[in-house]
Amino acid sequence: MTQQGGGNITEPLLPSRHLSDMVHGEERTPLVNQSDIEEGRTTQAQYGSSSSMRTSTSGAKLPKDTSKRNSMFKKRVRYYVPSTAWIPDYSVSLLGGDLLAGVTLAAMLIPQSVSYGTSLAKLSPTTGLFAAAIPPIMYSLLGTSRQLNVAPEAALSLLVGQAVSDYRRGDHHTRPEDADAIGIAVGLFASMLGFFRLGFLDVVLSRALLRGFVTAIAVVITVEQLIPMFGLVALENQMNPESTLDKIVFLLEYSWSDYHKPTMLVSFGALLVLIFMRIFKGYFRRTWWIERLPEVLLVVVLSTIISGYLRWDEKGVGILGKIPISTGGHFFSFPLKQSISYIRGTTSTAVLITIMGFLDSTVAAKQNADRFGYSISPNRELVALGAANLFGSFVPGTLPAFGSIVRSKINGDVGARTQLASLVTAGITLLATFFLLPYLYYLPRCVLASIICLFVISLFSEVPHDLIYYWRIGAWTDLAMMFLTFSLSVIWNVEIGIIVSLIISLLLVIKRSSHTRMIILGRIPGTHQWGPIADNPGAEDVPGILIIRIRESLDFANTAQLKERLRRLELYGPERTHPSEEPRRQPASTLVFHMADVETCDASAVQIFHELLETYQNRGVELFVTHLRSGPRKMFERAGIEELLGSEAFFATLGDAMTSIGQQ
Repeated sequence: MTQQGGGNITEPLLPSRHLSDMVHGEERTPLVNQSDIEEGRTTQAQYGSSSSMRTSTSGAKLPKDTSKRNSMFKKRVRYYVPSTAWIPDYSVSLLGGDLLAGVTLAAMLIPQSVSYGTSLAKLSPTTGLFAAAIPPIMYSLLGTSRQLNVAPEAALSLLVGQAVSDYRRGDHHTRPEDADAIGIAVGLFASMLGFFRLGFLDVVLSRALLRGFVTAIAVVITVEQLIPMFGLVALENQMNPESTLDKIVFLLEYSWSDYHKPTMLVSFGALLVLIFMRIFKGYFRRTWWIERLPEVLLVVVLSTIISGYLRWDEKGVGILGKIPISTGGHFFSFPLKQSISYIRGTTSTAVLITIMGFLDSTVAAKQNADRFGYSISPNRELVALGAANLFGSFVPGTLPAFGSIVRSKINGDVGARTQLASLVTAGITLLATFFLLPYLYYLPRCVLASIICLFVISLFSEVPHDLIYYWRIGAWTDLAMMFLTFSLSVIWNVEIGIIVSLIISLLLVIKRSSHTRMIILGRIPGTHQWGPIADNPGAEDVPGILIIRIRESLDFANTAQLKERLRRLELYGPERTHPSEEPRRQPASTLVFHMADVETCDASAVQIFHELLETYQNRGVELFVTHLRSGPRKMFERAGIEELLGSEAFFATLGDAMTSIGQQ
């Protein structure tokens, strides 16, 4: 057999055959029963069983069995619409955990969504609440993850807020409904990615790039929330700092001299209470009601009551006030009522939100799938998330919504085992939007900023570990990508940071894929085996003969530099050397290609390989090919390579080729 890794290479064994075939020295055709040759029986191979087509005694074909087609249709529906599978088969034993998880998540999500809508998206609180209530309904019907909670995200809401702020700087008036243009674009992009089966794109972005982006998002959000926590909103509107770096300078300059004392005391006091309650809960993990205590909801309720009783608004503390729930006259309406210029201006933001939201959702879905023992489909997840955002955009004033790693983990921890938990959360959030918002009239806005800061703290938790890890293993490229993404996002804006880093990441992928993996083979001393000379210091490199093993399939990308790479191996060997140095090897008079690992070869690669062989042939180099598979061999025959080299240049094994060369 042929070893596919980087180890030694032995002669290939004969294919395994039946014992009687080996005795007689030939392969035999399997026996075929006479009954299997009758008319209509051959369709069994196509349909899997004889039940899909019936044959009468006279050989006439009867109509196909419609029951199998109906069964196949039901399987397809259950696959593409998961709710048709879990709703009919729902077990009452799961109801308690799903209800508890839905209520717990709603208690955390309601104040969080209000914060995202006002503080990050710069829009109405209802934009966040609708995003936490409407898209999850559609995702619960189409999504494959049972614990994924779809709702507005901090980073994505911040991107919406930046788009809204840029639009306002152009002297335009924005409304909560303007978020629908971004929402419908996000839904369309996500659905298209899933429809064209591009769910594999999550492998393009490295973990280092994502870590740099998430850390930058944490810094940006923290800076954005520190301004209202110090009571500097009015001064910020006057100074109008644009980038995050400008806002950091603004905070350093004015936070110690122009802060509003009551606002600062309320906001930082609420943050300390939240941190204390979260730490306090950690000591009572065995007491379920303390562990599941919604500290965020408690702080919101208590601060609203105290603010109304002490009339903090009269002391200059900004409050939520009256929130009109406006959906444009109808709860559902066609989303594309915005100006074309606004839609065009937010397209790049929508693409960025789609990419980041999908990556975060995919990580969360995969973690829960591994944890609870089921599988998910990234392509169906894209379609489900796209449909969820499209459905949400039909409700005026709805932010884009995607899954969250933190919320989904909490959802599973509390007891969610089906998508019903998300439906319960959505229902409670929708009721709170219409019936509880008036009771939050005196809720201090700085408390909402404190809530966001609490959630941002978790984004910093893994940064030291990743930095130490990359430093210890010497991953300088990953460290550079992390710092580049972070720096660009903070100095300019988040959109520039992720786009530039994404382009660099794609270029690195293209660069690595454009280098054909090849090794030089030599004879292992004292054996008839051949192995890489780089891994076997004693391997005998036959003078004048260069044996190249191509380690992957050939395509238009990795063969573009095949000639240059072969030339470097011929003159310098496997060691990395600068082209300015003197050659370390003599030019080869014989070149042998070991192609056992080449499974496929596209048209461009065959054309380039043909030109390469012609170049070596014009130099007078003898050319041989071994271990060529049937698929590439057909391509070589059609392209004229076999005619160019002659059939005597092709050998089944490397040993046969070297024996022939030795005889010559």
